[in-house]
Amino acid sequence: MKKYLLSLHVAVVGTLLGLSTAVPADAATGSTTPTRHPVLFVHGYNSSGSYWNTMADRFRADGWPSSHLRQWSYDWRQSNATTAQEVSAQVDRLLAETGASRVDVITHSMGGLSSRHYAKELGGSAKIDAWVSLGGPNHGTDAANSCYDTSCTEMRIGSAFLTALNSGDETPDGVRHATWWSPCDGFINPDSSVALSGAANTRTACLGHSALGTDPVVYGQVRDLVHR
Repeated sequence: MKKYLLSLHVAVVGTLLGLSTAVPADAATGSTTPTRHPVLFVHGYNSSGSYWNTMADRFRADGWPSSHLRQWSYDWRQSNATTAQEVSAQVDRLLAETGASRVDVITHSMGGLSSRHYAKELGGSAKIDAWVSLGGPNHGTDAANSCYDTSCTEMRIGSAFLTALNSGDETPDGVRHATWWSPCDGFINPDSSVALSGAANTRTACLGHSALGTDPVVYGQVRDLVHR
């Protein structure tokens, strides 16, 4: 009983001071109830899980345990539909390991396409709380006209993959969708490609395509979105 009252006192004081303090779910055993969803990071074209090192470190500094932050790499040349199946496996693994019921998915560039396909076609919308797209070619980019990997051709404006992905509701109910786009992004052309109907769409400062994942202002906005 004393342990419970002490824990409750700490939680109340933390709240008054504006701190994020988890209250033990079972004071007798010391186990805690996670106050944050685990995060799956999905990198983009010609990239890897290491792209997220800076953002993941910032999440850890803000209280997310390493077990709740999943950086992984996939074959970015393959179809985004194939990668979506891998996203599904990663989500299920992360939920099983953390005991959470939903994940937050944070994506950069092309990573938004496979995760959207997962949500729309593979039942992922029931397992995602917040979905974030940083510089995603959600409606295509003319930069993809000069590359020929399967995944890249799917990023072309008017591709069959994007036509199917964007048909109907671009932001299905049950998932909080948010995008960030930069007026100085040299890879996403046109800039308007990123925004989705029904999402919270945010214009950033003049940032390059890769800088979206390391900019501290963007990070703070993303963190505040997923942690609520």
